[in-house]
Amino acid sequence: MSRTLHLVDPPPTPAWAPFASCRPVAELRAGVRCLREWWEAFVDAPVSALHVAPHLVPFPEIATLPVTAPLPVAGPAVVGSADFLPFGTLPEDAPAGATLMHGDRAVGWVVPAGTEWDPDARPAVGPPQPVEGMLLQGAFDLVTALERLLAIELEARMAPDRGDEVPPATTVLGDPGQLAIYGATVEPGVVFDVRTGPIVLEAGAIVRSDTRLEGPVWIGPRARIAGGPIKHVAIGPRCTARGEMAATIMMGYANKAHDGFVGHSVIGHWANLGAGTITSNLKNTYGAIALEVDGVKLVTGRQFLGSLVGDHAKTAIGTLLGTGTVVGTGANVFGAMRPPRSVPPFAWGADGTGRMRRDGFLTIAARVLPRRDVAVDDAMRAFLGRLYDAHVSA
Repeated sequence: MSRTLHLVDPPPTPAWAPFASCRPVAELRAGVRCLREWWEAFVDAPVSALHVAPHLVPFPEIATLPVTAPLPVAGPAVVGSADFLPFGTLPEDAPAGATLMHGDRAVGWVVPAGTEWDPDARPAVGPPQPVEGMLLQGAFDLVTALERLLAIELEARMAPDRGDEVPPATTVLGDPGQLAIYGATVEPGVVFDVRTGPIVLEAGAIVRSDTRLEGPVWIGPRARIAGGPIKHVAIGPRCTARGEMAATIMMGYANKAHDGFVGHSVIGHWANLGAGTITSNLKNTYGAIALEVDGVKLVTGRQFLGSLVGDHAKTAIGTLLGTGTVVGTGANVFGAMRPPRSVPPFAWGADGTGRMRRDGFLTIAARVLPRRDVAVDDAMRAFLGRLYDAHVSA
């Protein structure tokens, strides 16, 4: 009997700011794939439902996948924690009723037929089944996953023929077999450095002249790379990127169209970084970086960490973001002073004390989303309104 696959978001704690409160954690990109896709490969089945915070239901960006508040799950099913990234595949001999264990942490449950998994109790329902993978402690660990897994993912993503031929008047440093181009447009003068990892360009991507890509690099469908030295990045679909970038994930539909260094950062959907926005990713002391969110100090254990920029957030020209800055959902950062290291959701201005109005946020979104061919229909407008209300009333 086949099993369904359900993923349950972690609570929207400060560790998952600024993303868990604005989209399912399972839809966050950890390298090329989102966490949902890692689970689908592990179980060899598509996700049947995502169980998320109530204000995210329904989630109009996912039209074909049920997104619900946490509900009991009837077996036979596999229930997975969305903050865990599983490796390999679920063993065929994993018994019904097993608890999937990563170390001493339960990260999933194999729910037998005729029983239900309770999202409130989350009990260990049977014998432990060890699983390999990576437990993400918070949004900052998306950078850790990128560092560890991007090159491995790209090796597995390459077709035997490596796609299109190397474009004329471009330079490949290293083995050309480490470059895969699947229907992308590459202008003359682009340099591909594959000596440190593979480079994969997906269909519809455009790479302009004066770009130097240093692997591992993934450029998603219809993304546009407008120039500059860019290394060890995953650029999601319909993003625009330019300028110096390193060890960064752009989730999708985000915009960084101008110069300015962005390193060891995560850029959410629909975010826009103004010209000259710069992230610091290393403390002057070279010590471990801690985040501060809602008055909570989060020890990341990372020496390099830039900024976590939430969905729909925007920065003005020349914005300087300190090491380990968290920019909340929908924040609009501008002004003469440097922003605080924790910018509240829907902040208006650099000091984080102003608040964007609800109608202003909806008006801006109605202008921005159609620029990437996403309609702001009634369902999307209602979702964006719930997103604002959930953050402002919190």
